[in-house]
Amino acid sequence: MSFDGLFIHSLLINLTPKLLKAKLTKIYQPFDNDLVLNFRKDRKNKKLLISANAQNPRFYLTNENIVNPDVAPTFVMVLRKYLEGSVLTDVKQIGVERIINFHFSNRNELGDEVQLILSVELMGKHSNVILYNATDNKIIDLLKRINPDENRARLLLPKATYELPPLIEGLNGFDFNQELFEDLKKKYLEPADFVKQFNGLDGDDRREFLGYLEDDFSFESFKTFFAHFDHPKGYVLQTPKHKDKFFVYLPYHLDLNLISSNDDVNAALDDFYKEQANRQWVRQKSKQIENVVSNEQKKLSKKLIKLNKQLDQAENSESYRIKGELLNTYLHEVKAGMTSISLPNYYENNEPLKIKLDPALSPARNAQKYFTRYQKLRNSIKHINEQLRITQENLDYFDSVQTAIDNAEPQDIDAIKDELTNQGYLKKQNTHQRKKKITEKTLNEFELENGEKVLVGKNNYQNDWLTLKKANKNDYWFHVKNIPGSHVILQDSNPSETDIKQVAEIAAYFSKAKHSAHVPVDYVQVKRIKKPNGAKPGFVIYTGQHSIEVTPVEEEVLSKRIH
Repeated sequence: MSFDGLFIHSLLINLTPKLLKAKLTKIYQPFDNDLVLNFRKDRKNKKLLISANAQNPRFYLTNENIVNPDVAPTFVMVLRKYLEGSVLTDVKQIGVERIINFHFSNRNELGDEVQLILSVELMGKHSNVILYNATDNKIIDLLKRINPDENRARLLLPKATYELPPLIEGLNGFDFNQELFEDLKKKYLEPADFVKQFNGLDGDDRREFLGYLEDDFSFESFKTFFAHFDHPKGYVLQTPKHKDKFFVYLPYHLDLNLISSNDDVNAALDDFYKEQANRQWVRQKSKQIENVVSNEQKKLSKKLIKLNKQLDQAENSESYRIKGELLNTYLHEVKAGMTSISLPNYYENNEPLKIKLDPALSPARNAQKYFTRYQKLRNSIKHINEQLRITQENLDYFDSVQTAIDNAEPQDIDAIKDELTNQGYLKKQNTHQRKKKITEKTLNEFELENGEKVLVGKNNYQNDWLTLKKANKNDYWFHVKNIPGSHVILQDSNPSETDIKQVAEIAAYFSKAKHSAHVPVDYVQVKRIKKPNGAKPGFVIYTGQHSIEVTPVEEEVLSKRIH
């Protein structure tokens, strides 16, 4: 279910009492299309997430710890100027449209009271957040400023007069009484035609509404359906194709299976979007570094193919030596100016072997040319093998960076970006940001069933710090075998088989093989781990390891997570 008009109506029933008369204390914009408004009420903080993301426009109260960026965008600076310290006096939905107006009361520099409206329009690719003055409807600023050529319906720029977007005509089911119902029913005799007259319903709601009226085309059935939205709960259901959907009521006419339910629709919504929002935010923040990683992986993969061809050619260079020997043996048969000659190959039962010749060279020089080429190729094998080793190590490194990105949360991307900058793959920025020190709190932390603690690195710098500095030499180190992944430390010198299995599952989950079955995981005491001189971040060698095969299950792994 999308954020349609009926859904928003339900959400506001839950959300409005929690925020009404609250003071807006902080505003920040962690990502391009997302705002976080921190309200203070009854000595408690409540965070309102507003997203104008084209794919998933939404708003709800969240418990997510979303990092405040070091540099605030212009729109946030404007919001802070006009709204910080203001009181939320009202929250109103425009009919059953996807438009919500947050009304604020504040005082300007002269101490005069001003009424401001923050309008949230959740309309797909046209989603926007607009701040305007309630007195004269003049726009102060917008999250997305739109060029007049791109939107001729209304002007979406500062100082323009705020106007509602073009709205689809339709009826509001919450305003209906029995008399209006009966009148409309006379006009539209079929339930399918009747349902089409109402606004604020997405496809799923419309099908469910139709199901109710097909069962019983009466005002009671009509009221029963719309009453769901006045008493919302959170339901997560799954389609036959395993796609999760969120509802504020339990539908009976759709082919869906119930996954979970929660009396608190806001809490359920926060949980539902948690992973999805994280992935969106990670993609936004990591776009630059993913381009770098992808380009390097492509270049290194092409280089590997080229080097392997060169190695194959060098290792099969015996034909050049044989041709040189045959020319020397039968030198008397080779005449100046010849372009080729067939000579008996005594290595192959004197089968004739055709040999190309350079007519500009003497017979002896032609023989010497084959020997020189043979020697050059043989000498190149050591160099090619060294280049293959370096190229493969670099490719493994970028695979490990990509795995870190895949497993990252939004606040982890900056550390990965710093790593690539220090390695010379990204240009250094001129901003004077404080370097964040790696501590235990920056890692992923887990607790096993017996209370033992497990630490997991989120990137290569953290992996090095965790394994080489933080871990005790008798602790156990876990890592997937020959696959990029996090370093995982079990802070125990004598783990049980159950402990080993649980930690191996964590290591498998935080690796490139997180969605695979039967993942091999190596484990060994930290004292057997070494880092070669000049090795890339995160690369270590070890001896004396044991191995175990596990299949990571996301729910089981994350249930052990502390932070």
